Amino acid sequence: MAKELRCPDAMPCHNQEVNSVSSLEQPRRGDVIPDHAGGNLAPAEGASQPCRDTSLDSDSNGGRSNCDAPPGDSLLGGCELSGQIGAQLKLLPMNDQIRELQTIIRDKTASRGDFMFSADRLIRLVVEEGLNQLPYKECMVTTPTGYKYEGVKFEKGNCGVSIMRSGEAMEQGLRDCCRSIRIGKILIQSDEETQRAKVYYAKFPPDIYRRKVLLMYPILSTGNTVIEAVKVLIEHGVQPNVIIVLSLFSTPHGAKSIIQEFPEITILTTELHPVAPTHFGQKYFGTD
Repeated sequence: MAKELRCPDAMPCHNQEVNSVSSLEQPRRGDVIPDHAGGNLAPAEGASQPCRDTSLDSDSNGGRSNCDAPPGDSLLGGCELSGQIGAQLKLLPMNDQIRELQTIIRDKTASRGDFMFSADRLIRLVVEEGLNQLPYKECMVTTPTGYKYEGVKFEKGNCGVSIMRSGEAMEQGLRDCCRSIRIGKILIQSDEETQRAKVYYAKFPPDIYRRKVLLMYPILSTGNTVIEAVKVLIEHGVQPNVIIVLSLFSTPHGAKSIIQEFPEITILTTELHPVAPTHFGQKYFGTD
């Protein structure tokens, strides 16, 4: 009888490095400290830079995180606000490959071809890690040489939901990883009079209430669109604790707003930064 393997509780936060220590003190792996901050509004482009160096070992630094950003730089309050968003926010471990893709996507001089190529690569990385958050079961298979191999396989009952329009850019990345996965759609736009997010269209698999949902939306700016989408999913019987939001970029305010509204939801993204590349959907679909 196959038994369920537990999903990892947390992923390493991006842009984290082990502090340099003296020869008498050896570095050790510490607890995960997620990058995050709070605030009411995302500042204008270039207003601030992310905290790039956060210690993995808070004990070696007197319980405080390091932030080597220049004076005046902050992540909507700085590194001292680490931990307020919580473990439900998961960031891909930062490396040079991811950083380059983020740079190309943010570069206003990048061609649309380079932009789409980089976006698709980053989407694939996020989708792969999103699938890694889903439960697996142990299984036994027989190799062509007759060897018994103990492996794992996905539990059945997963689906994707894209928030139109920019969320549709992530659909192919999900299909590339899960060829037969079912994908629903939801359209949410701001009301011209009230400026509040309003649901205009929603179509889901009929048994979505029994499925785990990968909610795809590449840019989390205010978080309002995702909050409305989650409310619609809840109306269709989906529990927040089985929803994983797949995003490429998020502002601290956007991530914090979503988790404050739905503490059991999981958000997976590559970067937490006060300035989100809100041009993503227009450039990806060629409407900029």
